[in-house]
Amino acid sequence: MTRVAFFDTKPYDKVWFGRLCSEYEVEIVYFESKLSEKTSALAADFEVVCAFVNDSITEEVIESLYAGGTRLLAMRCAGYNNIDFKAAFGKIHVVRVPAYSPYAVAEHAMALLLSSVRKIHHSYVRTREFNFSLNGLVGFDLHGKTVGVVGTGKIGRVFIDICKGFGMRVLAYDPYPDEKLGVTYCSFEELCKESDIISLHCPLTEESLHLINRESIAMMKDQVVLINTSRGALVDSQALLEGVRSKKIGAAALDVYEEEGELFYEDKSTTILDDDTLMLLIAMPNVLVTSHQAFLTREALGNIARTTLSSIASYVKGEVMEHEICYQCDTCHKVTGQRCF
Repeated sequence: MTRVAFFDTKPYDKVWFGRLCSEYEVEIVYFESKLSEKTSALAADFEVVCAFVNDSITEEVIESLYAGGTRLLAMRCAGYNNIDFKAAFGKIHVVRVPAYSPYAVAEHAMALLLSSVRKIHHSYVRTREFNFSLNGLVGFDLHGKTVGVVGTGKIGRVFIDICKGFGMRVLAYDPYPDEKLGVTYCSFEELCKESDIISLHCPLTEESLHLINRESIAMMKDQVVLINTSRGALVDSQALLEGVRSKKIGAAALDVYEEEGELFYEDKSTTILDDDTLMLLIAMPNVLVTSHQAFLTREALGNIARTTLSSIASYVKGEVMEHEICYQCDTCHKVTGQRCF
């Protein structure tokens, strides 16, 4: 049995991984703490470590894991901007789950959009208090509106299909456009100027960091609706807050936040948050925040567990890991049938 140190464990992780670990001959030791400089020593003598999107996998963590015998880091998520890949290269192999369920994330984005424009979250709270007034709940039709979709990968494509079903006009921006997709591609600047709604479905890179900032917000239509279910740092949170306060942004719905690492997935209901920006955003009546929950469906959790365990099994057998990544993968055109190193 291969022993795996499993960090940032939640109850639903144990359910789905527990169902499958014996099938893949894996023994999992669960740790509730996030993987960081303070906790990496817990992984001593574990050849495989399983981590999540908000763990901090710095050079110091990589060195600690490597010294303790870890040779595979299995990320049970799609994102990997929290890993120091240069430190890992040649020492620790890294795998991820690139596509657990594009439907889960795209459908959550549409749920956020509908809730925001029809003010469902406000009406829910009102009726719980037997307040059946409709004052202040006026929304708008999605039909006929222009939605700008930033990123046309698997999730973006599913979201586009959903928007088309609502009768919306779709504009798209992607550095690598897919002309077979049947949507109108344009520059990011044009998308900002033309869209009634903007939804982000792109990875976080050096180029996309703070893609939504004071300058891009200034280009947008008045009362634009912004949806982000991708990565928090795509949006400059302070610029977003200013846009909401100035009423330039009509509504914002966020499933991610750039400083979410120590907050999301945790119960902070009895503590005072140090993050004033997040507190002010949540306090705004036209801002809806969910805590990185877009992936959380039965189908996605099952796919995450199976893909992660399959990658671990491939590593143990000495096979090529289909979902291995390294810091050279964007440029090296990885040879089929070979590991990254």
